Amino acid sequence: MRVISIAQDSPDIAGCEEDSGIVRKVNLPLARREFLKGSGLLLGTLASGSMLATLAPSTAWALELKKLSTTEGQTLMAMGRTLYPHKKLPDAVYALLAKDLDGKAAGDAGAAKMLQDGIAWLNKSAGGDFAKASEKQREDIVRSMEGTAFFGTVRGQCITSLYDNDMAYAVFGYPGSAWEKGGYITRGFQDLKWLPEPSKEASPPPFLG
Repeated sequence: MRVISIAQDSPDIAGCEEDSGIVRKVNLPLARREFLKGSGLLLGTLASGSMLATLAPSTAWALELKKLSTTEGQTLMAMGRTLYPHKKLPDAVYALLAKDLDGKAAGDAGAAKMLQDGIAWLNKSAGGDFAKASEKQREDIVRSMEGTAFFGTVRGQCITSLYDNDMAYAVFGYPGSAWEKGGYITRGFQDLKWLPEPSKEASPPPFLG
């Protein structure tokens, strides 16, 4: 079984530089098992037959944590899904949130303590395992932590970790940046299938000069 490393800092993962409006294959590098020796390890598989499964080189993925444990990483994944629930996004995307927060913890003892204390509180409040609590219970627990540094840190990191990666682009149908190619008017500005068709008054023909 091939295992994909989904670390965002890989030089092989492209950003928003494709030349067409078509979402390209998710080019994720294979990871050697001997590299996966950190404090924790998150593992999973992409759903067979899903869009990402057809774009990635393997359905199995793995992500190494340097500071946080596997259980702590899973708790952060569950909190991220509670804050920003997307049924279409696989666990592999939420694992990127745990990876980025783990990076903060590995480089800052204060951040590590704050994150680990917050994770411990989530699990304690859920009776032992926040990740396995019901959706309603997780939401209530997370809401009770609004205003804390832990809540703000995790929620803030979600914005970048969950949405600025090729897997999310593929799921949501985002073809990448277009400003350097003349903008979206000639690159599929009105080809979104998941938004209602606007009225002619709300969307007049573009002025092309």
